[in-house]
Amino acid sequence: MDLRLTEEELAFRAEVRAFVRDNLPASIREKTVAGRRLSKDDYVRWTRILAAKGWAAPHWPPAWGGTGWSPIELSIFLDETQRGNAPELVAFGVSMVGPVIYTFGSEKQKERFLPRIVDLRDWWCQGFSEPGAGSDLASLRTTARRDDDGWMISGQKTWTTMAQYADWIFVLARTNPQAKKQEGISFFLVDMKTPGITVKPIQTIDGGHEVNEVFLDDVRVPADAIVGEENKGWDYAKFLLANERNGIARVGVSKARLDRVRELASIPVYGSGPKIEDPFFRAKLAEVEVELKALEVTQMRVISNRRTAGKPDPASSVLKIKGSEIQQATTDLLMEVVGPYALPYREPDAMSNEPPVGPDWAGPLAPTYFNTRKVSIYGGSNEIQRSIIAKAILGL
Repeated sequence: MDLRLTEEELAFRAEVRAFVRDNLPASIREKTVAGRRLSKDDYVRWTRILAAKGWAAPHWPPAWGGTGWSPIELSIFLDETQRGNAPELVAFGVSMVGPVIYTFGSEKQKERFLPRIVDLRDWWCQGFSEPGAGSDLASLRTTARRDDDGWMISGQKTWTTMAQYADWIFVLARTNPQAKKQEGISFFLVDMKTPGITVKPIQTIDGGHEVNEVFLDDVRVPADAIVGEENKGWDYAKFLLANERNGIARVGVSKARLDRVRELASIPVYGSGPKIEDPFFRAKLAEVEVELKALEVTQMRVISNRRTAGKPDPASSVLKIKGSEIQQATTDLLMEVVGPYALPYREPDAMSNEPPVGPDWAGPLAPTYFNTRKVSIYGGSNEIQRSIIAKAILGL
C-alpha cells in the first residue's frame, strides 16, 4: 500500500485541520485537552456545526447526508478532528444505529430517523448488554412478545452509555425462545418516553455518571419498531459491532494524547527535571508511537478493503484490540508524567475548603486513566476479539 497522500488529499487534510481550528468552540477544546467531561450541549453544539458543513455523517451514503468521501478522506477527517481535540461524534446514532437503519431498515424508518441522527435532534443509546449477557451477548434474556398492536418488550439492559440523555434506544430482544440463541433475536427502535422504561445511574470509577441500567417493564412498541426481518437481529448486531470496533481504534485521539504527553513531560513537576529527560521514559514513549503508526496503517487497510454492505470485517477486531491497548498506554504515560499529583482530584466547580494540590492540569489525568480501563472491555472484550481473529482470519 502506498501511504503517500496525493496533492488533493493533502489539500483536504489542510481544509479539515483549518475547519476544526477555526470552528471548534474554545470552551469545548479546553475541556477536551484537559480531560474534563463534556456536557450534552457540548456534543450537540459541535455536531450541529459539522452538520451545517455537511460533515456530521461522513461515512453515510450521500443520499442520507453522507459526504461521498473516499476511505482515505474519511481516515483523514477522523484523524484531524480527533487530533484537533474536537468531541467525537456521538457514536450510538451516527456510527451504530444509523448504518443499521439505512442498510436494513424500511424506507419509512430511513425517512423518519436518519435526518434527525445527522444533526443530533435525536440522541440514541444502545440497549445490548445485560446482567449475565455482556461478552456473551447472545445469551440475552430481554423478550419481545407480539400482540395485536405491536410488541411488548420486557427485560433489563446495563452499562447503557449516556442513557440519561437519550431520546431513543435500539434494543436487542428475544423473539423466538425455541430457536438457537443467536437465531431468535430481533432488533427494535424504542422511544425512551414510552411508559415502562426506567433509567437508573451507575457511578463509574472516575466518579462520573456515564453509564446506566435501563429497565423495560412491559414496554409496548408499534409493529413497525422492528428493523428488518424478525429473528435476524443477531446479524444486524454483528454488523453494528463491526462499525463500533472500527471507531474504537481512535488513532487521532491517541495522537492528541501523545502530543499532550510530550507537552507535559517537558515541564518539571515535583522536584526533579522534566520527565522527557528520562531515557527510560523516552523509550516507552517511542514504543507507543511506533505501535500507533502501525495501527494507523492497519486502519487504512481495513477502511480501504471494506466488504459488501452488511458483512462485518473480522479485521475490525484487530483495530479494537490494538486501539484500546494504545489508548490505555497513553494514559499510563500521562500518569507517569504527573506522578503523585494525579491523586487528589475534584471537579472544577466542586466546593472544597482545601487548596488544590499540584498544577491544575494534573487533576483530571487519574480519572481519565481509570475510565480508559473500560475500552478493552466494551464493544466486545479483547479476549472475544482474539477468538474472532483466530476463527475468521487465521482459520484456527
